[in-house]
Amino acid sequence: MWKVAIRSLNVGKPIELPFGNKRVTTGIQKKPISKPVFLTTVNFIGDGQGDLVHHGGIDKAVCAYPAEHYPYWEEQLGRPLPYGAFGENLTLEGLTEKDVCIGDSFQIGESIVQVSQPRQPCYKLGLLYERKDMPLLVQNSGFTGFYFRVLQEGMVSPSDELIPLHSQEKAISVAEANRIMHHDKSDLDAVQHILKVNELSGNWRKTFERRLEGNEVDTRERLSGKR
Repeated sequence: MWKVAIRSLNVGKPIELPFGNKRVTTGIQKKPISKPVFLTTVNFIGDGQGDLVHHGGIDKAVCAYPAEHYPYWEEQLGRPLPYGAFGENLTLEGLTEKDVCIGDSFQIGESIVQVSQPRQPCYKLGLLYERKDMPLLVQNSGFTGFYFRVLQEGMVSPSDELIPLHSQEKAISVAEANRIMHHDKSDLDAVQHILKVNELSGNWRKTFERRLEGNEVDTRERLSGKR
């Protein structure tokens, strides 16, 4: 049976980072933990998000990032990176954006989770690494990671594996979702196709519906932090 290993289980409460002449609150700084922790429908106990408008919530309860991408970013940044370096709760091995589809579900320990959308990097990732271009680099690379919603709460251990339970029959991968959202915005046939996936997060659904109406979402604030 196909299984996915947890390389690190990471949590962290929001902190403040300097941003120009002000400070912003972010939950991007996560640290590995070694003991089992309870996963609720909105987050792991001990975890938190600084901006609940754009982060967290039912559709984005758990952020996952592939361990396979770490060597690439270590080369790009010229430094070693600890797991959790991208603000993810789960650093996974064996599940990349090309491997997993919106709506796929997995058992992790006592919990059951379901892929809801790709992760969209924001300017706070750039603050963490003191590189303004970091969010756009992550977005353009396709190495974004992805979010899970929680279908069943329960205890999760760092030693657990992700066991596949259900594969979405329409099979829109996270990589394909990223392509449609960020790179081939004129592919409206693909937009209509992904909107047929009921498990797609509400936020991404609204963005794609607006695109079909001829209204594109402005991403400058997300990527730069500036209105």
